Amino acid sequence: MHLGFGPPLGCELTASTKSYTFQVDEEDDSDHILALSVVCLTDGAKDECNVVEVIGRNHENKEIAVPVANLKLSCQPLLSLDNFKLQPPVTFRLAAGSGPVHLAGWHRIMHREDASLDEDDDLSEEDEEELPPIMPAKK
Repeated sequence: MHLGFGPPLGCELTASTKSYTFQVDEEDDSDHILALSVVCLTDGAKDECNVVEVIGRNHENKEIAVPVANLKLSCQPLLSLDNFKLQPPVTFRLAAGSGPVHLAGWHRIMHREDASLDEDDDLSEEDEEELPPIMPAKK
Protein backbone atom coordinates (compact mmCIF):
# COMPACT_ATOMS: atom_id res chain seq x y z
CA MET A 1 0.00 0.00 0.00
CA HIS A 2 1.36 3.45 -0.83
CA LEU A 3 0.07 6.93 -0.10
CA GLY A 4 -0.79 9.74 -2.43
CA PHE A 5 -2.40 13.10 -2.00
CA GLY A 6 -5.24 14.50 -4.03
CA PRO A 7 -5.87 18.19 -4.48
CA PRO A 8 -6.34 20.20 -1.28
CA LEU A 9 -9.91 20.78 -0.18
CA GLY A 10 -11.10 24.35 -0.37
CA CYS A 11 -14.72 25.44 -0.52
CA GLU A 12 -16.87 28.33 0.59
CA LEU A 13 -20.39 28.14 1.99
CA THR A 14 -22.66 31.18 1.59
CA ALA A 15 -26.33 32.14 1.70
CA SER A 16 -26.61 31.25 -2.00
CA THR A 17 -24.35 28.13 -1.89
CA LYS A 18 -25.28 26.44 1.39
CA SER A 19 -23.66 23.06 0.75
CA TYR A 20 -20.68 21.35 -0.85
CA THR A 21 -20.29 17.58 -1.37
CA PHE A 22 -16.90 15.89 -1.59
CA GLN A 23 -17.08 12.58 -3.46
CA VAL A 24 -14.63 10.05 -4.83
CA ASP A 25 -15.00 7.55 -7.66
CA GLU A 26 -16.82 4.51 -6.24
CA GLU A 27 -15.01 2.25 -8.74
CA ASP A 28 -11.62 3.37 -7.41
CA ASP A 29 -9.86 0.56 -5.52
CA SER A 30 -8.18 3.00 -3.10
CA ASP A 31 -9.03 4.13 0.40
CA HIS A 32 -9.73 7.86 0.69
CA ILE A 33 -9.54 10.11 3.73
CA LEU A 34 -10.60 13.72 3.80
CA ALA A 35 -9.06 15.74 6.63
CA LEU A 36 -10.66 19.05 7.57
CA SER A 37 -8.10 21.54 8.93
CA VAL A 38 -9.73 24.96 9.28
CA VAL A 39 -13.20 26.50 9.15
CA CYS A 40 -13.26 30.31 9.14
CA LEU A 41 -15.41 33.30 8.35
CA THR A 42 -14.21 35.38 5.40
CA ASP A 43 -14.70 38.95 4.16
CA GLY A 44 -18.31 40.06 4.19
CA ALA A 45 -19.42 37.88 7.11
CA LYS A 46 -22.03 39.36 9.44
CA ASP A 47 -21.81 39.14 13.24
CA GLU A 48 -24.22 36.20 13.43
CA CYS A 49 -23.92 32.52 14.33
CA ASN A 50 -22.77 30.46 11.36
CA VAL A 51 -23.21 26.74 12.01
CA VAL A 52 -21.41 24.28 9.71
CA GLU A 53 -22.56 20.67 9.66
CA VAL A 54 -20.93 17.57 8.21
CA ILE A 55 -23.36 15.10 6.68
CA GLY A 56 -22.10 11.57 6.28
CA ARG A 57 -23.01 7.98 7.05
CA ASN A 58 -22.66 6.17 10.37
CA HIS A 59 -21.63 2.54 10.98
CA GLU A 60 -25.21 1.42 10.12
CA ASN A 61 -24.99 3.30 6.78
CA LYS A 62 -27.62 5.81 7.94
CA GLU A 63 -27.22 9.47 7.01
CA ILE A 64 -26.30 11.68 9.97
CA ALA A 65 -25.63 15.40 10.31
CA VAL A 66 -23.14 16.58 12.94
CA PRO A 67 -22.35 20.25 13.68
CA VAL A 68 -18.57 20.80 13.59
CA ALA A 69 -18.32 24.59 13.89
CA ASN A 70 -20.32 27.50 15.29
CA LEU A 71 -18.58 30.68 14.18
CA LYS A 72 -19.39 34.30 15.04
CA LEU A 73 -17.33 37.25 13.84
CA SER A 74 -17.14 38.97 17.24
CA CYS A 75 -16.10 35.95 19.32
CA GLN A 76 -14.92 32.99 17.21
CA PRO A 77 -14.23 33.78 13.56
CA LEU A 78 -11.93 30.76 13.05
CA LEU A 79 -11.79 27.16 14.23
CA SER A 80 -8.85 24.79 13.82
CA LEU A 81 -10.06 21.19 13.50
CA ASP A 82 -6.59 19.61 13.63
CA ASN A 83 -7.10 17.52 10.47
CA PHE A 84 -10.47 16.06 11.50
CA LYS A 85 -10.64 12.89 9.38
CA LEU A 86 -13.73 11.97 7.39
CA GLN A 87 -14.59 9.13 5.02
CA PRO A 88 -15.96 10.42 1.67
CA PRO A 89 -18.56 11.02 0.45
CA VAL A 90 -19.34 13.86 2.87
CA THR A 91 -21.39 17.02 2.53
CA PHE A 92 -20.61 20.27 4.31
CA ARG A 93 -23.70 22.41 4.93
CA LEU A 94 -24.22 25.90 6.30
CA ALA A 95 -27.08 25.02 8.67
CA ALA A 96 -27.40 28.54 10.14
CA GLY A 97 -26.12 31.98 9.17
CA SER A 98 -25.27 33.47 5.80
CA GLY A 99 -21.47 33.06 5.73
CA PRO A 100 -19.27 33.28 3.86
CA VAL A 101 -17.51 30.40 5.61
CA HIS A 102 -14.33 28.93 4.10
CA LEU A 103 -13.34 25.30 4.70
CA ALA A 104 -9.80 24.04 4.11
CA GLY A 105 -8.26 20.60 4.35
CA TRP A 106 -6.56 17.84 2.38
CA HIS A 107 -7.40 14.59 0.62
CA ARG A 108 -5.23 11.50 1.20
CA ILE A 109 -5.37 8.48 -1.10
CA MET A 110 -4.08 5.08 0.02
CA HIS A 111 -3.53 2.89 -3.04
CA ARG A 112 -3.78 -0.85 -2.55
CA GLU A 113 -1.03 -2.95 -4.05
CA ASP A 114 -1.75 -5.82 -6.42
CA ALA A 115 -2.99 -8.89 -4.48
CA SER A 116 -0.29 -11.13 -6.03
CA LEU A 117 2.40 -9.05 -4.33
CA ASP A 118 0.83 -9.71 -0.93
CA GLU A 119 0.91 -13.49 -1.49
CA ASP A 120 4.69 -13.46 -1.98
CA ASP A 121 5.18 -11.67 1.33
CA ASP A 122 3.15 -14.20 3.33
CA LEU A 123 5.09 -16.89 5.16
CA SER A 124 3.86 -20.45 4.97
CA GLU A 125 3.49 -22.38 8.21
CA GLU A 126 6.66 -24.34 7.39
CA ASP A 127 8.73 -21.14 7.14
CA GLU A 128 7.59 -19.73 10.50
CA GLU A 129 10.21 -19.76 13.17
CA GLU A 130 9.16 -21.37 16.45
CA LEU A 131 9.77 -19.19 19.48
CA PRO A 132 11.25 -20.73 22.64
CA PRO A 133 8.83 -21.07 25.54
CA ILE A 134 8.75 -18.26 28.09
CA MET A 135 10.49 -19.31 31.30
CA PRO A 136 9.24 -18.11 34.69
CA ALA A 137 11.30 -15.43 36.41
CA LYS A 138 13.75 -16.56 39.10
CA LYS A 139 12.90 -15.45 42.62
